[in-house]
Amino acid sequence: MLHSHAAPVYRRFRALGESLETADLLQSFLRAIGPDGGLLFPAFRYDFADGIPFDMRTSPSGMGALSEAARMACGRHRTGHPFYSFSCFGHRTDALHGRMNRDAFGSDSPFALLHQAEGKVAILDLDDQHSVTFYHYVEQTMNVPYRFKKEFTGPHINLDGVERRLTFEMLVRDLKAGVVTDVNPMGALLWEKGLYHGSQSGETTGLRTIAATDLFDATAEIINQGRALGMLYRIENTANAPQE
Repeated sequence: MLHSHAAPVYRRFRALGESLETADLLQSFLRAIGPDGGLLFPAFRYDFADGIPFDMRTSPSGMGALSEAARMACGRHRTGHPFYSFSCFGHRTDALHGRMNRDAFGSDSPFALLHQAEGKVAILDLDDQHSVTFYHYVEQTMNVPYRFKKEFTGPHINLDGVERRLTFEMLVRDLKAGVVTDVNPMGALLWEKGLYHGSQSGETTGLRTIAATDLFDATAEIINQGRALGMLYRIENTANAPQE
């Protein structure tokens, strides 16, 4: 599962006098996984909550140029959750092609399948706050008290072009309690534990990876210890704020 911010990579190549296209970067990752691997690109977007139809075939990714290039290149190999969809490459992702998981972080979600398959999360030139959505999968699995599931209903168009009005679930933060996502402290702990491998954002390639099982276990341990506040979220004074 690759979260990416490609602009710094392009700037580094330009500084070296080299030309790099988005298609080249995409192909480099596909070559890296090899014929036996699988690769998931987040193609997330959030306007379904505003009544905008989600079309598995054409709704663009909101996660940057590399993610959108992956969406366009993957053909029909896209999952169907209107907020947390993924573009899928490689035979290891066969079980995800066209998957219509109702629950964004449920047991049949791409996050759960990555965990079960002992895959990896990779981050290109982003901090944890702007990339590691897997934290929310852990939070849901651990039934944390500062988030809750919320239903969203709207027009959804599947890979065959059939439009239906469907309801999906997503774990959201409790805005009335002033919950603000703040996971960079957890990311720092993962570096301290030696669980991240590679480079931090802004350094050399800016690419790091972590085993999904290590990420899950370390995060679950923090939650079990009652340390999620200050590691995964913070509280702000938001009197009378609506729930998300």
